[in-house]
Parts: sequence; structure tokens; C-alpha cells
Amino acid sequence: MEILHQLGVLVLGSVPTMVLFILLVAAYGVLVRRPLDATLAERRARTSGAVEQARGAIAAAEAETTVYEDKLRAARSEIMAARERRLQQWQKEREQALAESRGIAQERVKAARAEIEATSVGARKQIEEATAQLSEQILRAVLPAGTNLSEARS
Repeated sequence: MEILHQLGVLVLGSVPTMVLFILLVAAYGVLVRRPLDATLAERRARTSGAVEQARGAIAAAEAETTVYEDKLRAARSEIMAARERRLQQWQKEREQALAESRGIAQERVKAARAEIEATSVGARKQIEEATAQLSEQILRAVLPAGTNLSEARS
């Protein structure tokens, strides 16, 4: 029995320690744990809010980048189309200039041929006329001085 009595005395001596421990745990919960949990919850909320904001900003930036890339592609294709149109226009102008130059050159060639033909016809006439005169002069030079040219021709 003595053991039970000693246990009873120990339990009664430890009651104030247990009460103080329970008060200390309650004070810790009220003074430290609740403000710490509130601060951590607020921090978690702010962090997750900032992360969500960052994700939203990243998504918005990606969407804006996509829009800019689309606009850039459209502008590039428009520039290329304008360049192609300009090249085609220059090609048409070049072809027209070449055709005009060819036409002018062909007309010049025709005019030069006509002039050459006219000159050659004139030269033939002059040669034919000169042939008759030269033949008379040759006959006069070859035949004796008193011979009639009409008799020599027959």
C-alpha cells in the first residue's frame, strides 16, 4: 500500500506542474500558434495570389506575343506581295520597253533597207547610163578615128 500512497503523493505534487503545463500549452496556442498560423496563411495566400498573377501575366504575354507574331507574319506577307507586284510591274514595263525598242529597231531596219534598195536602184540606173557612155568611149578609143560608131555596132 505504501506504493500506492507514494504514487498518490507524486500525482498530487505533479498536479500544479500539469496545470502549469496545460496553461503554457494554451498560452502558446493563443499567443504564438494562432498568430503564426494566421501569418503563414496570409503568406500562403499572397504567394499563391502572386503565382496566379504571374501565371496570368505570362499567359497574357504569350497571347500578346502570338498576336504580334501574327501581325508580323501578315506584315511580312503584305510586304512580299507588294514586292512581287512591284517586280511584276517592272517586268511588264521592261517588256513594253523592249517591245517598243524592237518595233523602233524593226522600223529603222525597214527604213534602212528601203533606203539601201532605193540607193541600189539609183546606182543601177547610173551604172546602166554610165555603161552606154563608157561603151561608146571604149569603141571610140578602140576603133580607128574615121569609123562611124553605128556601123561598128551592127
